[in-house]
Amino acid sequence: MGRYMNCNEAIWRIFSFFIHESYPTVVNLPVHLENGQRVYFTASNAAQRAETPSAIKLTSLFEICQSDPFARILLYLEMLRYYTWNASTKKFERRKQGDAVLGHPSVHSADALGCIYTVYSKNGECFYLRLLLLNVRGPTSFESLRTVNDVVYPIFCAACQELNLRESDNHWDTTLADASIFASPSQIRTLFSIVISTYFPSNPSDLWSKYKDSMSEDILHQIPISSRNSDCE
Repeated sequence: MGRYMNCNEAIWRIFSFFIHESYPTVVNLPVHLENGQRVYFTASNAAQRAETPSAIKLTSLFEICQSDPFARILLYLEMLRYYTWNASTKKFERRKQGDAVLGHPSVHSADALGCIYTVYSKNGECFYLRLLLLNVRGPTSFESLRTVNDVVYPIFCAACQELNLRESDNHWDTTLADASIFASPSQIRTLFSIVISTYFPSNPSDLWSKYKDSMSEDILHQIPISSRNSDCE
C-alpha cells in the first residue's frame, strides 16, 4: 500500500510544524464507592494488594485535603489546575510552573482540566457520590462527603437531599395522589413503574406503601372474596 502526500503536507513536515495538538490538557478523574476502586494484581501479590490497595486520584484527593489548606477550597474538578498527578508516587503535587495565584504563595495555576467519569443515575449511590464531588469543596474522606451541618448521613443520597442537590419525593407523591383520584389502577401502576425506573425516587417503598391500594383495586376485584388477603403486599 502506498501513501499520497501533497506539497502542503510535505512543507509542513520539512519545517517540523506540529501535526496535531490537544489543548488544554484533560485528565480523567475516577469516582468509586469506598473500597470500590479497581485493583490490579498478580498471583504473587494478590494478598498484599487486597490489604493495601494502591492510591488513586480520588483517595489521594482526600489525603491532600487533610494536609494542604489550599486544596480544601477546591472542587475535585479544579485540582488539576493547581496540582499535577504524580503517577509514580500516586499523589497530587502542587504545580511548580504556571501563573502565580494571588494571595497564595507557592501556588501556581495552569489551564489543565479535570473530567470526572460519567455515572448514570441507575448506579444509585455512586451517582450521588459523583454529584457530591461536583459540589463539595475539600472533602477529606467518604464520610466527610456524607456529613452536612455536622450530621453524618448513612448514604450519599441522603446527603444530596439535605444539600438540595436532588428533588425530594414530594413531587412524585403529589403526582401519584392526583393519579389515584382520576386514573385507573392499571394507569397508576404504569405511572409508578415509570417513576421508579426513570427518576429513581429516594424512598420508592414509601410511595408503594401509600398507593398500593389504589394500584391494586382492579386486581382485588378479580380475586374471589374468600381468597382475598387484606394485607396483600
